Amino acid sequence: MSVKSSFAGKRKRAAMRQDQPDALKPSLKAVAGRRPRVKSVLVIDVGGTSVKILATGQPESRSFRSGPKLTPSRMVSGVKKLAANWTYDVVSIGYPGPVLGGRPSAEPVNLGRGWIGFDFAQAFGRPVKVMNDAAMQALGSYQGGKMLFLGLGTGLGSALIANGVVEPMELGHLPYKKGTYEDYVGRAGLERGGKKKWRRHVADVVERLMAALRPDETVIGGGNVKKLDALPWRCRAGENANAFRGGFRLWAGTDVLPSNLRPERVRSKQKLEGSELALADWIDDARTVIGNLRARELLSCCGPV
Repeated sequence: MSVKSSFAGKRKRAAMRQDQPDALKPSLKAVAGRRPRVKSVLVIDVGGTSVKILATGQPESRSFRSGPKLTPSRMVSGVKKLAANWTYDVVSIGYPGPVLGGRPSAEPVNLGRGWIGFDFAQAFGRPVKVMNDAAMQALGSYQGGKMLFLGLGTGLGSALIANGVVEPMELGHLPYKKGTYEDYVGRAGLERGGKKKWRRHVADVVERLMAALRPDETVIGGGNVKKLDALPWRCRAGENANAFRGGFRLWAGTDVLPSNLRPERVRSKQKLEGSELALADWIDDARTVIGNLRARELLSCCGPV
């Protein structure tokens, strides 16, 4: 091979690497078109202002309004109407609240009642997996290592992932100033203080949580990420399609992990268990730091007890 052709090949490969980030940005069509190991998945992203759905092989998502009167039965009815001409074998639901054992463990703050104990599998007539909505978008955003996900929407969603192990969090309810983090960086804080003040609060909250949790990277997603004029340092924006990607990954078996971390590269059960133990240690350390952070916030708000 000549020196000239060698240099030409290197330039071509370098150009390909530079173009790769834009090429890898997920579109709804691309996300839905990547077939999971089951035949077809319907992903439902339940939010405080809307319910969005996408099924395997569909080029566009569909949505309808949610709100304080949305009960689980009304959600199921609305989804069935929207997806009447779609075929699907299983269902993933991103739920805006804590989930324990695959079921909602608390009623959502911004929706109607009746979610605890609701039988989604019976209502849809298909197998259903329920996951915290922030955790589902985090799963769709995950590229490896230790990642913190923060979702700016009606509230503040949060999740941690390390080596493919997902840990949903409720960081938005920690004390901050005269309320909670969610009060200042959620929709209410944006509407109350305006964009300029809201952006300052977002930057401050993100900095505090990153300092406490020490992730390799932080992803900021949710509907309001587009309202930021600039992302905080060492953060990347989550794509809207990532919530659906996470829902597809729930049924994808080993495809939950990015290609560089799939089990063929992690060759033993012990290594996978080690990843979970490492995450558990990281979570314990993070909770200790967050506990201290919480105590400082309470002292700053209320003075010594």
